[in-house]
Amino acid sequence: MSGMAGRRSRISGRRFAAPLSPLDPRIAPWRPDLADIALAGLVAVPHYAAPVLRSVAAESAMLHTRPEADSEAASELLHGETFAVLEEARGWAWGQARADGYVGYVRTEALAPALGPPAGPVWDATVGPGDALRFAAPAVKAPVVGVLPAGSRLHVREADEAFVMIADGSFAGQFVHRRHLLPAGGAADPVEVAKQFLGAPYRWGGRTRAGVDCSGLVQMAWRLCGRPARRDSDMLVADAGPEVPPEERARGDLAWWPGHVGLLVDSGTLLHANAHWMAVVVEPLADVVARIGTPARCRRPMA
Repeated sequence: MSGMAGRRSRISGRRFAAPLSPLDPRIAPWRPDLADIALAGLVAVPHYAAPVLRSVAAESAMLHTRPEADSEAASELLHGETFAVLEEARGWAWGQARADGYVGYVRTEALAPALGPPAGPVWDATVGPGDALRFAAPAVKAPVVGVLPAGSRLHVREADEAFVMIADGSFAGQFVHRRHLLPAGGAADPVEVAKQFLGAPYRWGGRTRAGVDCSGLVQMAWRLCGRPARRDSDMLVADAGPEVPPEERARGDLAWWPGHVGLLVDSGTLLHANAHWMAVVVEPLADVVARIGTPARCRRPMA
């Protein structure tokens, strides 16, 4: 990533406009000593492992490039996302995020056994478009025991007309207001979703309001609207639709520079996370152009 914002990519099990190399180090789970057994015909290493699925039990957890707390962040995992573990050692798990394919290391304490499919009166829910408070009881005056970032996945069951109860996982028995959950099909407008992050600090690798980078912002805006989205800026622009000439630019179009990406609020205004302001901001596109140049690509997201 440049100082502007980021490199991001990855997604497994989905079709995208730009094919990925099977050994792309951003998404291919292999090291010189170990690889996912699915890569056995593509890379020769001393050992192969079958992935063991885990669920992110923490509110969120940083994915690191090395098994060290002070190593560079690769991405961020959200509560309820699935992580395919290939190795556990010295308090770290190495593997691949199933949501977008990112490979890296996460603290094992942030993981739990993978959640099974919901059964009976339990159903899947996604937090969004903003964050969700976790309440100790189904009442707005009840103690707030924590926050779940937008995009978190939950199994929930009925509590009352206003609240649902978290059915399993590390926060089982706690309550979330229904207005903090996405409707079926997701949100409608990625720009409105991205605005939920306004003022959030810029954080390399981040995907939450506590800290987000440029491609993490766009990825979350698209995903919360039901659009599959890979993690890096180059992949996001590759997955978008046709090129849009300057005179036809409109709300929701993707503006891309090598190493940076944002969403147009209108033809002359950009919404983006960036290291210049160290925050998610809306500013005139002309000001961004004056700092870093004309966008190399401007594309309309595919429906």
